[in-house]
Amino acid sequence: MPAGSAKPYPFMKIKPPGPKARTLVNLDSQFVSQSYTRNYPLVADRGEGAMVVDVDGNCYLDFTAGIAVCATGHSHPKVVEAITRQAKRLIHMSGTDFYYSSQIALARKLSEIAPGRKPKKVFFGNSGAEAIEAAFKLARYHTKRTMAIAFYGAFHGRTMGALSLTASKTIQRKSYIPLVPGVVHVPYAYCYRCDYNLTYPSCRVSCVDWIKDSLFRSSVPPEEVAAIFVEPIQGEGGYIVPPPEFHAKLHQIARDHGILYVVDEVQSGMGRTGKMFAIEHFGVEPDIIAVAKGIASGLPLGAMIATADIMDWTHGSHASTFGGNPVSCEAALATIELLENGLLANAATMGDYLIKGLMKLQPQHPLIGDIRGKGLMIGIELVKDRSSRAPAIDERNRVVQGCFERGLLVLGCGQSTVRFSPPLIIDQEDADIALGIFSEVLAEVEKGVSP
Repeated sequence: MPAGSAKPYPFMKIKPPGPKARTLVNLDSQFVSQSYTRNYPLVADRGEGAMVVDVDGNCYLDFTAGIAVCATGHSHPKVVEAITRQAKRLIHMSGTDFYYSSQIALARKLSEIAPGRKPKKVFFGNSGAEAIEAAFKLARYHTKRTMAIAFYGAFHGRTMGALSLTASKTIQRKSYIPLVPGVVHVPYAYCYRCDYNLTYPSCRVSCVDWIKDSLFRSSVPPEEVAAIFVEPIQGEGGYIVPPPEFHAKLHQIARDHGILYVVDEVQSGMGRTGKMFAIEHFGVEPDIIAVAKGIASGLPLGAMIATADIMDWTHGSHASTFGGNPVSCEAALATIELLENGLLANAATMGDYLIKGLMKLQPQHPLIGDIRGKGLMIGIELVKDRSSRAPAIDERNRVVQGCFERGLLVLGCGQSTVRFSPPLIIDQEDADIALGIFSEVLAEVEKGVSP
């Protein structure tokens, strides 16, 4: 651990993977689907707050939060208390066929905190992909239209409907085609790598105008489009923050043509960006919101929130046996209480602190091409050189590995971006530890030394 640190992490007892980890990784290769993506051989044993301890006793500072899931940190006492209390009373009854108070209470709370003035209703599933599937089905059901617009770089999930909206990596779609028909992809507002070779703000966000002026005139009848599916901030695509006008212009196009505006808040929602929902940064009121990941601090839960006038499907139109599980609902209610009572503000404060710290590091490290983010959803895009902006893919992978070996857990996204998505409980000392390790590893990779 860093000299003078009061934290018990990072503490590397043995170079990972240690002997226990290697044994379990070998067993995993025999019995677990090889379709999973593992960036490095972390075999987690337990977690507490922002710390993860592996099976060999190494202690890590977790800047992944289980892929932006453990918003309140690992095993937050108030969340554990809520889970334990509910598990002693009722573990499952299926909200599809029966009623119970925790599901109703959570639906009411989500309806109250979701942006927009209209009354809302909530459908519960088990994951982000299920929330997107529900939104896709509801959009078609309500509008009686069949087409949808989504974005290149988007990740909406891996089930067939969600995958049809996804355009993140070809490996995710390979051998599953044909997918659900009627989905058209367009470029996202990725200003650092504009698909139209324009420059913001002189471009006037013409990537949105292209939908109206070209797509709708040449190949896609707008009156046949049910919904636009969009991430307020692209997640797996590279933690890409669009310009302030992007969502307002896109939302206006949707309004002009009776198209539903569906925002995927699976990764960006539940306080990650310093607001409960990332779309709040852009002043837009969506028709449908998909949430999951951080909603229940690690328990499986997804939700699709729609305005009540849009959620007009009938009994039996869609359901989920385990969606809205009472234990998960109680974990979510505890999570939201923690977010409202300090963690939202902390995410905003610590996000600003980290971005300022990264900006100070940028002149020292030529690998750093772009720094972007809101709250604790931060992307650092690495490049081979800043003039060409050529993606530093191999270097990014080495940085991720090097951080792991030094006790900092990070993940990549996009072609060559490192993402910082720590639990929303981190403090300034955690941020300084992460910045220090990140800088050390960058320096070694830049020197060509194996980290």
